[in-house]
Amino acid sequence: MSTIVFLGGGRITSAMLAGLRLGKTRHRLVVHDLNPGKLRDLKKRYAVAVEPDLNCAVEQADMLIVAVRPSSVRELLGMVRKEAGKVMGGMNRPSLVRQKLEQQRLAVSLAAGVPLRVLSQVAGPAVRWARAMPSPVCRSGRGLTAVVFPRTLPSADRKRVQDFFSSFGQVVEIPESKFNAFTVTYSCSHGYHALATLARTAQAAGLDRKTALVASAHALADGIIAWRDGEHSLQSLLEEAATPGGIAAATVAEMDAAGYGRAVRQGVAAGLRRVRRNAGRRFFAN
Repeated sequence: MSTIVFLGGGRITSAMLAGLRLGKTRHRLVVHDLNPGKLRDLKKRYAVAVEPDLNCAVEQADMLIVAVRPSSVRELLGMVRKEAGKVMGGMNRPSLVRQKLEQQRLAVSLAAGVPLRVLSQVAGPAVRWARAMPSPVCRSGRGLTAVVFPRTLPSADRKRVQDFFSSFGQVVEIPESKFNAFTVTYSCSHGYHALATLARTAQAAGLDRKTALVASAHALADGIIAWRDGEHSLQSLLEEAATPGGIAAATVAEMDAAGYGRAVRQGVAAGLRRVRRNAGRRFFAN
């Protein structure tokens, strides 16, 4: 049984823990966070082990999940590197701890916009890296996670990472050059935002809130599931749902004319700018 250590006890860690428990994981799960309240809550909700001491947490890990904000990555990994250096530099003979450090520790970063080269520079040679971007929907077991691997990462490590994230949803491997675009596009916020907007509009048109939400959820979720799980192309389903001269066709045409496509493009562009800003020099300058 391997030990997975989460560095950071925030929302995405909570979502992953929920998905792992739903899938009856056999991993031993440990969470480190500086906030005692978060640790108490996660321990109570998911029956995980908690470790307030960073070094003790890292020493237990067969795989680290770095789940902190990009602005906190440098400080966190600097502490890990510092302690690893103390252990290795202060030993005159081999030990189990030193052997584990020399073999490197597998770590997966969830920090948006922080590339592998920066992670390696900050953490030093004691860590070998992968990147992942899991969706909060993983709490239901229906998540989607993109993973990025350096060319030098052994195939056994790649499989360990893929197996871990596939325990609560689908996994896709993509080049790091495409990672930011995936991060902005795959967010479940698109669906929630569209649902909230359509439901509010339906209420304004006369539906009660409950019916407006049911109708809007069907329009978005059930239609998309029918495309994903079926054999029909997206274009053919669009043509079926929005026949020329019909109500749906008039609705879609007016949305496009009002700038629907432009609004989506502008939103995605803003998300890409924020990803780049989050990983900018202010966080990783020497």
